[in-house]
Amino acid sequence: MSVSPSASPSPVSSSVSSASSGPTQADLFDFVRRTAADTELIDSLPLDPEGRTWVRLEGPGGSEAWLIGWPPGTGTGWHDHADSVGAFLTASGELKENSLAARLPTDGWKTLELSDGVDRERRLSSGQGRAFGRHHVHEVLNESLERHAISVHAYYPPLPQIRRYSRSGPILRLEQVERPEDWQ
Repeated sequence: MSVSPSASPSPVSSSVSSASSGPTQADLFDFVRRTAADTELIDSLPLDPEGRTWVRLEGPGGSEAWLIGWPPGTGTGWHDHADSVGAFLTASGELKENSLAARLPTDGWKTLELSDGVDRERRLSSGQGRAFGRHHVHEVLNESLERHAISVHAYYPPLPQIRRYSRSGPILRLEQVERPEDWQ
């Protein structure tokens, strides 16, 4: 199966759905922007020199939110947030996001061959972030060798699962499906 590039929605303009009463991508982005500006909260996050740290936050409208500390050289690996929309913003330091501008099938596959032109890269320094839609496949990295990064994330509906992938060149492979009890 091959997957080709698709048009990307505007980073903050689409909503969860017109029938849903939950927060939109724009609402989530506004929340992460305002939260990242709370220097007292950002400074309160305990930072570990070797592993990521996180604190769960109260997000808007029943959303799930997290404050995350990223030691130098750490990252998430390739993953998506299933049926949740989300937003994240770098509060301190710089993060790099690699993502795929392609619509992937949601179920029934283990390995995909990606077409040329689907890779996207963003560098998000302090105060920069983005919103994203459902099934957005990405990895987030702190490539600094010396400095922690801190970010704020929000998802709606609260994460039902995270699908983890491995990537070798154009081959994307589904490796694991995690449920909330795996990370909370």
